[in-house]
Amino acid sequence: MSVEVQQNGVNGVHSSAMPLVHKLSKDHDLVLKTFRLLIADLCQQFNGGHPGGAIGMAAIGVALWRYVMRYAPHTPGFFNRDRFVLSNGHTCLFQYSFLHLTGYKAMTFEQLKSYHSDRVDALCPGHPEIEHEGIEVTTGPLGQGIANAVGLAMATKNLAATYNRPGFNVVDNHTWCMIGDACLQEGVGLEAISLAGHFRLNNLTVIYDNNQITCDGSVDLTNTEDVNAKMRACGWDVIEVADGCFDIEAIVSALEQARSSKEKPTFINIKTVIGLHSSVAGTAVAHGAAFGAQSIRDMKTAYGFNPEEHFVIGESVRQFFQGIPERGEQWVQEWDQLVNDYAVQHPDLAAEFKARVRGELPPDWEEHIPTAFPDKPTATRASSGLVFNPIAKDINSFMVGTADLSPSVNMIWPGKVDFQHPELRTTCGINGNYSGRYIHYGVREHAMAAISNGLAAYSPNTIIPVTSTFFMFYLYAAPAVRMGALQHLQIIHVATHDSIGMGEDGPTHQPIELANLYRAMPNLLYIRPGDSEETAGAWIAAIGAKQTPSIISTSRQALPQLAQTRRDGVALGAYVLSEAESAAVTLIGVGAELSFALEVAKQLKVQKDITARVVSFPCQRLFEKQSLDYKRATLQRHRGIPAVVIEPYAPNGWERYADAGISVTRFGQSLPGKAAYKFFGYEIATLTTKVASYLERVQEDELLRGEFVDL
Repeated sequence: MSVEVQQNGVNGVHSSAMPLVHKLSKDHDLVLKTFRLLIADLCQQFNGGHPGGAIGMAAIGVALWRYVMRYAPHTPGFFNRDRFVLSNGHTCLFQYSFLHLTGYKAMTFEQLKSYHSDRVDALCPGHPEIEHEGIEVTTGPLGQGIANAVGLAMATKNLAATYNRPGFNVVDNHTWCMIGDACLQEGVGLEAISLAGHFRLNNLTVIYDNNQITCDGSVDLTNTEDVNAKMRACGWDVIEVADGCFDIEAIVSALEQARSSKEKPTFINIKTVIGLHSSVAGTAVAHGAAFGAQSIRDMKTAYGFNPEEHFVIGESVRQFFQGIPERGEQWVQEWDQLVNDYAVQHPDLAAEFKARVRGELPPDWEEHIPTAFPDKPTATRASSGLVFNPIAKDINSFMVGTADLSPSVNMIWPGKVDFQHPELRTTCGINGNYSGRYIHYGVREHAMAAISNGLAAYSPNTIIPVTSTFFMFYLYAAPAVRMGALQHLQIIHVATHDSIGMGEDGPTHQPIELANLYRAMPNLLYIRPGDSEETAGAWIAAIGAKQTPSIISTSRQALPQLAQTRRDGVALGAYVLSEAESAAVTLIGVGAELSFALEVAKQLKVQKDITARVVSFPCQRLFEKQSLDYKRATLQRHRGIPAVVIEPYAPNGWERYADAGISVTRFGQSLPGKAAYKFFGYEIATLTTKVASYLERVQEDELLRGEFVDL
């Protein structure tokens, strides 16, 4: 009995680089046994790790990497490669071992054995990380990976609809996502599954390692739903494989059927046994602990292996995977030739496509930003639209989405096309196609951010995702925002309604503490502009941050337009807005309350004859990148001038830059915006009195200069 599978090359060309015929009775049995024992040995070596799932998934891996997936181990960045996502990332040895066996150069045998070691240069971290060859996204928290995979599939759909032409399918790759029972329980996974079914992403296949085990026990401890019916209800095709531990032929057939789907994404439910053939097979104990030396010796003896040998990969197993790099390089060459021919037939389109592949924006992108703005008071959420919508209109690199708040976030540009299945006809009449770059995510903030990570990870800077919702709802999205920062992905999150000034929706919607989370989060720019000019600077900084996600934090309420603000000042993190000789205090203004600092400075002079200088401080992380001399010159605390920050957020963190803060240490209040500011003491007269009183106290008690005082 044999398996023969034809692989489609680029543009329908059949690749003959490697015959895909192997005897089930001999080669597959030996490969599966070798793989399972390798996983057991790798975990036992340092007495830790997650062996059970990887062992149970062995046959799935053989079907994918040996027969079905299109990839190039020696050219891991091949643009049109299939994408594979391991959403159940704790089973990472499954992926690492196949990367080694299929010929990824970085994943040497010694590197493979670094799993759970103390090597700082190890390529086998406890969950897959995007920095390493063959890893498309960093998956850790369960459910993130499947949402990333939806983003990867959407990227393919959009690029294909934008650039493919008859006879030239320059983008036609497939996305494969491996999940376990837990990913089907996480909310973010379910949000993404629902949206993928709605978009009819037939280029997405989710492979369910159905071993019915989680950490605590069997899945029926908490879940007794009909998963297949659930997936069908969400718009997915469902295929079942009864014997996922051994029946490679059935798995290959299912995978090929999924690849050829014309209408829907495919969910392949594959029954497996966690920790197969170990002493703890089929139990929760197999999930996250080494099996023990005796159990592994017993497995080896039962398999006909020498129980005293470790990490054994025989020559016949090596030969089983030997031709895969050659096959991959043929796909690379075929695609390169296809793109060259495409450039002859469609030179302008090809030039844009190649620039996108390189992750380049048009050199004149900044010229789309207005050089001046209306003088009338303007909400910075509206300013954000004035700045960015002309860019989004003309530059295809940006895919912009919102979590059901289009009227509020101002991210719609004239003539925008929605990303939708082209045959969808909505009741409201808002339709589109896959070339559309405006994404309606529905009320799915977490999935919006996680899917955007997938869009960004498709290829560096080929797609720059933009998400948008109220700032408070980025608390729902926070785990995915963090994963984007961890992966150095460029995503721009537009957070509106960012202060107590947003008003009547009250404390549930007024973000008192959230800025602290994002200011503390590594590799993320939290930028809070104070008017239209600073909003322009925020967008320039975010678009220029190629390996860093950003949050542009904007107001619902109208703000005065300030003559002193500078867009180039935002890139510095903080800058002097109003300088004064012999100043007694520095007032730090931030975002929607920046104008308060200027007004207080005026009143201090008029009422108290106190001279104040004013600093705008839109981004702490950008300020930290500046030289010590610049930071000192901006704040001047080294000269003994105390600094007071005015911002209705929790004060934590400002101790680094200020001596005192007029902050908020409780949840908000349901009042109209101006009334809320009055309730919390953010009226100019009250603020002026607080600053003046603080300066009097400092003169009376020098110790206050060394303490942060919450005013």
